[in-house]
Amino acid sequence: MPLLSVILPFHNESAGIHHLLQRLYPVLGQLDLNYEIICVDDGSSDATFESLVHERQFDQRLKIVRFTRNFGKETALTCGLQLAKGDVAVTMDSDLQHPPEVIAALVEKWREGFEVVYAARVDRKTDNPCRRFLSRAFYTVFRVIADIQMPEGVGDFCLLDRKAINAINALPERNRFMKGLTSWVGFRQSTVPFEVGARDSGHTNFSFFRLLRFAFDGLSAFSTLPLRIWTWCGAAVSVAALAYALFLILDTLISGVDVPGYASLMVGILFLGGLQLLSLGVIGEYMARIFTEVKARPLYFISEKVGFE
Repeated sequence: MPLLSVILPFHNESAGIHHLLQRLYPVLGQLDLNYEIICVDDGSSDATFESLVHERQFDQRLKIVRFTRNFGKETALTCGLQLAKGDVAVTMDSDLQHPPEVIAALVEKWREGFEVVYAARVDRKTDNPCRRFLSRAFYTVFRVIADIQMPEGVGDFCLLDRKAINAINALPERNRFMKGLTSWVGFRQSTVPFEVGARDSGHTNFSFFRLLRFAFDGLSAFSTLPLRIWTWCGAAVSVAALAYALFLILDTLISGVDVPGYASLMVGILFLGGLQLLSLGVIGEYMARIFTEVKARPLYFISEKVGFE
């Protein structure tokens, strides 16, 4: 039978590991597939690794990787895909907000011939109003300016055929916006709707500012519009300045020399100064990403591996 790899990133989630696996095992047992479960401990400071090792006593198909420190969820997913031996893989969160029962529908789509299958959330009832608004805004902006089309409501809960896994593993970049990479590689893609489950334990590790930075990482990885837009802004300001200069010349010729206003002068200086600093900030963000790529450091280091040959 084909082999299914289930990839689970963990970070300080020892309390919910047993419950997660108790829901996952029955689902995997009904798929008529061999399976392996790859658990990536992303530098947890609690007993996550020890809990995973304990659970492995009951199923040897549980494989565990422990990072030397916290490298981030995107890196943990990358590591899982690089270690996966399956003909197909499912990536999902380990806090049960991605219900394991949806895996059956993802596999069914795969058997129909789709090589990338997203689990798309049907609503955002579990998010606060501010986060719902910002999420919709991100997907709207991404669709407008990005070089790829990513379905709204999709996340890291998806199924990847071996061909898609190999394609993603071949990408060398270090700014790993996995949702974007999954869409970028192409192949036949489909979606399966699902409702987000309640978080089993703990709390989210993504603060508002971390989410904001994550969003800009995604936009900068798949669009150069934030850079090009400052060319247009500079052209618009130059045209406006030229028009204002012509107005001043005509006004001087008609009405004579007038004492310039302090307020209008300060507004103009502050506006242009702010515009320049903002443009430099955007350019700096792209340069920082170039700096990271040029250094070519490894994405992660593994402290321990359990269950791998």
